[in-house]
Amino acid sequence: MGELRFGVHDIVNIRFAISPLWETVASLRVVADPGRYVVHLPWIRRALALRQDRALVVRTAALAALLPLRDDGPAFLTPSPRCPLAEIEEELAILLATPAEEVRAGLGAACPAQTRSPFGRRLAEDPERALPELADAVHAWWLAAVKPHWPRIRAVLEADIAHRTRRLAEDGIQQVLGGLHPSLRWAGDRLVSPDLPAAGLDLGGTGITLTPSAFAGRCHLLTARRSAPPGAVYPSRALGVLWERRESAGDGLARLLGRSRAQLLACTSSPTTTTQLAARTGLSLGAVSQHLAVLRDAGLVTSHRYRREVNYTVSDLGTALLQQA
Repeated sequence: MGELRFGVHDIVNIRFAISPLWETVASLRVVADPGRYVVHLPWIRRALALRQDRALVVRTAALAALLPLRDDGPAFLTPSPRCPLAEIEEELAILLATPAEEVRAGLGAACPAQTRSPFGRRLAEDPERALPELADAVHAWWLAAVKPHWPRIRAVLEADIAHRTRRLAEDGIQQVLGGLHPSLRWAGDRLVSPDLPAAGLDLGGTGITLTPSAFAGRCHLLTARRSAPPGAVYPSRALGVLWERRESAGDGLARLLGRSRAQLLACTSSPTTTTQLAARTGLSLGAVSQHLAVLRDAGLVTSHRYRREVNYTVSDLGTALLQQA
């Protein structure tokens, strides 16, 4: 049983973030052990077909060499995310900047020298030359297997964060932390779980970054790097709907709202932008914006802005209407 110890400054420095780098690395582990991740079977079938592409297998070999079937690879491979909605290129730049001593320490903790793959040995001997090969492998798998589905994945992760922040307003931070996953329990000033390091960790005022994940089978601790606080990855809510196809609504709802508006309403079960809705429905951006304005005025969807994006989510009234349809 491990624990994270929180002080006052740690509580006020809790933040949420999404990490495409973590999702990319974790997704390859899911493909290697599909029996443990049956919720992802629709995606796994596509990913296994990609693994038949010999050119892609060669390009991703460096990443596969660092991922044993057990849950954790080297700590430097998935650093704690630094901003809420990082791009994969930003995170790969951080990976490429990993100091040589940190690479060797991560390899030493994750896999003994005698069990390392040829790439693992090259990485330990000359990190500066081998890290670009590793980053290219991650990027190749991202482009082939994760990026085509990223809008859908990110929408589920953003919906999880929206749920947690609403719960924070209603119930307080202790309920949020204790409710992240069944394996986690809040006890006094600490978060306790068998998934956390047995030695325990005192956050020391840095706070922590909470990162929902589509491909995590359990909770993981991401160690701090330089200016970034440590991170805690936990399985996201609502993964059962991740690969669900709900592109159209019932005929009754289409007759009531019009087919386009009914289709858009069905696609907002998780936070979605106008660009994502246009891509999914084939409607123009202008048409999507007009229909969403009508749905929002009718109280069927809500909108919230994050940075330059406006996300639309079906309201309770809209959900009830969909369920009846």
